[in-house]
Amino acid sequence: MRPLAITMGDPAGIGGEILLKSWLAGAPPFIAFDDPKRLTELAARLGLPVPIRSIASTSEAVDIAQALPVMPIQLAVPAELGQPNSANAGAITASIRAAVTMALSGEVGAVVTNPISKAVLYEAGFPHPGHTEFLGELTGAIPVMMLASPMLRVVPVTVHVSLRRALDELTTEKIVTASRVTASALRHDFGVAHPRLAIAGLNPHAGEGGALGAEEASIIEPAMAVLRAEGITVSGPWPPDTMFTPAARASYDAAICMYHDQALIPLKTLDMTHGVNVTLGLPIVRTSPDHGTAFDIAATGRADPASLLAAMWLAAEIADRRTRTG
Repeated sequence: MRPLAITMGDPAGIGGEILLKSWLAGAPPFIAFDDPKRLTELAARLGLPVPIRSIASTSEAVDIAQALPVMPIQLAVPAELGQPNSANAGAITASIRAAVTMALSGEVGAVVTNPISKAVLYEAGFPHPGHTEFLGELTGAIPVMMLASPMLRVVPVTVHVSLRRALDELTTEKIVTASRVTASALRHDFGVAHPRLAIAGLNPHAGEGGALGAEEASIIEPAMAVLRAEGITVSGPWPPDTMFTPAARASYDAAICMYHDQALIPLKTLDMTHGVNVTLGLPIVRTSPDHGTAFDIAATGRADPASLLAAMWLAAEIADRRTRTG
């Protein structure tokens, strides 16, 4: 199996800590795109017995069980845990670019991104709303964000925009595109032979027949008609307040939600520990933990690597399935 590429994330956050802990926990083979000096010092500070080895190419990553291989990405200034610095924004994005480039060339099997701080990158002039959109530019694809756990999979149609803007941007075409990509990914990446999509309503009670909003009839139901005509199994529009109960979740494979928090609140409430961010629609496999940089605990040594480990194992599983099925 080709190793995974794990990006730096924000060096002031918990990314380095959960990376080191994941190596100790027996993660799938991976290469870190990071600053070796930073990781060496962090391991010593946290008392984690992780030997670090700088490499110049993936062919040197042959002894992954003996040392954590690192493709060097130099920081502009030393990282201070809990104190983000936009001077290191270039290193953060360089780590992502390098990992994606190697995934596109086939040198690594998948990319797993450690958490970034969008505010830190914005301060340095980063032009994208987040990781997902940046990956779309790097790969020339239209990305779709999924959050997945053993309990639930959700896809927001509108993502990193304000709620007011999300309402303006929601269209039939966007719902159709997100649903098509999701159905395809469920088949090819998750092994779901006949995907079932639950389409969320936008308004309370899914509009209550138009009394509480017209978007279900004017935007969502036309999208469902298009999807059904294409042979995609959809149900809804579901009232958003009842579609995430255990009985409801058993009836679908993924929920298509109209805006960011409508999707992420139930997923993170149900299973924050094992939640994974998966970018669908890319020519490469990309996953990420479903949490952020956690600057508030970055210097305490209390970060839990469970979500990063889940992201790594899911990335390896999807990459293996793509290799086997072509």
